[in-house]
Amino acid sequence: MSIGAEVAAHLPFLRRYARALTGSQSTGDAFVRATLEAALADEELADSLRGGRVPLYRAFNKLWASAYLDVGAEVPAATPHEDGAQAKLSKVTPLNRQALLLTTVEDFTRAEAAEIMDIAEDEIARLVAEAVDEIERENTTSVLIIEDEPLISMQLEDLVRSLGHDICGTAATRTQAQEVVAEQTPGLVLADIQLADGSSGLDAVDDILEISTMPVIFITAYPERLLTGDRPEPTYLITKPFQEDTVRAAISQALFFNSGRPLG
Repeated sequence: MSIGAEVAAHLPFLRRYARALTGSQSTGDAFVRATLEAALADEELADSLRGGRVPLYRAFNKLWASAYLDVGAEVPAATPHEDGAQAKLSKVTPLNRQALLLTTVEDFTRAEAAEIMDIAEDEIARLVAEAVDEIERENTTSVLIIEDEPLISMQLEDLVRSLGHDICGTAATRTQAQEVVAEQTPGLVLADIQLADGSSGLDAVDDILEISTMPVIFITAYPERLLTGDRPEPTYLITKPFQEDTVRAAISQALFFNSGRPLG
């Protein structure tokens, strides 16, 4: 496999990480683009990227840590929504947030995250614990689960309740989701994109967001359908089969920002 093809295979996931880390799709993409440009200009750096995801994320993190303001200044002016997200982002220590994202959403081991961030492995554990403590100070809310597999729906219900949140309803189809929202507007939505009757979780979420704005976390076996770059992408996207810690972290982060709709 050529180095270009190898990097391209990891690119959607690096873009997801960059978007969640910076709080903005446009800013995140600017950092990813700058990382690739740096690799094109440095043969040694480019060759190191053959090592897989870890060196690619390591290159990105070095650039993000050293040139945040410079790169951020090159992207379009932030929307009020992005400004709000960045204001809340500033309340979480940046290193804590990096460690949490790398070990949960991006599913790196602690050793890999330590290599990416260039710190000791035991420091990763401390940073993750601090990040969780910071984020879990948020208020509880009601959650709508849009999922057509009963066992997964029950698993998500138990997980949501374990975090202190309520379940306002579950839905296996777009119509059922509409019925739940007609009775109560949720504060958070967990949604699959392929539902029982062939309807779309994306359409169900669009219906809900026409009524009110709330965080949405997509949990799907088909993440490539949402990571195309052809349309604004969800900030919170979890791949099935999922780890419960990953879902917990995404819920905490989504509620912390009070939004899960695309940024940028």
